Amino acid sequence: MKVPVIVVGAGPTGLACAIELKRAGIQTLILEKGCLLNSIYNYPTHMTFFTTPELLEIGDIPFTCAGEKPTRLEALKYYRGVAKHYGLVIHQYEPVEKIEGEDGNFLVYSRDRFGRNRVYEAAKIVLATGYYDRPNLLGVPGEDLPKVSHYYKEPHPYYDMDVAVIGGRNSAAIAALELYRAGARVTLIHRGETLSDHIKYWIRPDLENRIRNGEIRAYFRSRVIEILPDAIVVETPQGTVRLANDFVLAMTGYRPDTEFLASLGIRFDPQTRKPRTNPETLESERPGIYLAGVIVAGMHTNEIFIENGRFHAHQIARDIAVRLGLSSSSGS
Repeated sequence: MKVPVIVVGAGPTGLACAIELKRAGIQTLILEKGCLLNSIYNYPTHMTFFTTPELLEIGDIPFTCAGEKPTRLEALKYYRGVAKHYGLVIHQYEPVEKIEGEDGNFLVYSRDRFGRNRVYEAAKIVLATGYYDRPNLLGVPGEDLPKVSHYYKEPHPYYDMDVAVIGGRNSAAIAALELYRAGARVTLIHRGETLSDHIKYWIRPDLENRIRNGEIRAYFRSRVIEILPDAIVVETPQGTVRLANDFVLAMTGYRPDTEFLASLGIRFDPQTRKPRTNPETLESERPGIYLAGVIVAGMHTNEIFIENGRFHAHQIARDIAVRLGLSSSSGS
């Protein structure tokens, strides 16, 4: 199959890129290794976004929701509707394994959900692969046990269980509070001196009160050094302790797939690990390959969100349209 542009990643930014390219008259195929909106799908089931719906809009399609801020379910429904409205061609459950060739004549190798190898030809490539699929691992014995997860969905399965939540930012704070209110015995373990200053202002006091009252046990300046089937071993300022444990939720953050980007010949700033791109077009140092969304921020994943990553689509589509000899109709 031959198409002018292949977009890798079907999150909001990838969808936005495909929409702007289509508006410019450029046929586009999206390849997604998971389901549509795979990262948002893996957010906690009852999550509410911290932003208002208009800041999540793509394709000039209004985003309406029941409350002041949209929920995960409302976001999934909205983006599904946008993809359908624009008739985007999306191959789900088809991870890209490698990209060969050069600007104007790329070969994209993937594997579909039936295990069949696929090869596509494309003039340009847009990488919008996000970072939520690659958790920061603890690197300790026992991390591969079935009871350990780097994702939190909902509290019900943990009722009357000893649950360790590792981390001190928003995701860890929300998980700890929900688990406590669902009847779990929660222990929060964080390597920092205190809870992160980035925790939302209405969440942090609630968690601090639960810790102060002894309802949630907390270990600061501490780290898990081993995970056992029925316990965890924690290194604390007072010494090493062994705690009874049924489940571990390692909310330690996520990172972009820099190994995949490096395999494509994309180079990084040595300090920030940001991939080197043209700030006007977001084309990488490998001609013909563009980067969009949070992967542009390197390891500083708190700099780019849906709210600003979606605007990368305009820059990329405009440049690709010019390069392919078309006039962009995407506006700015």
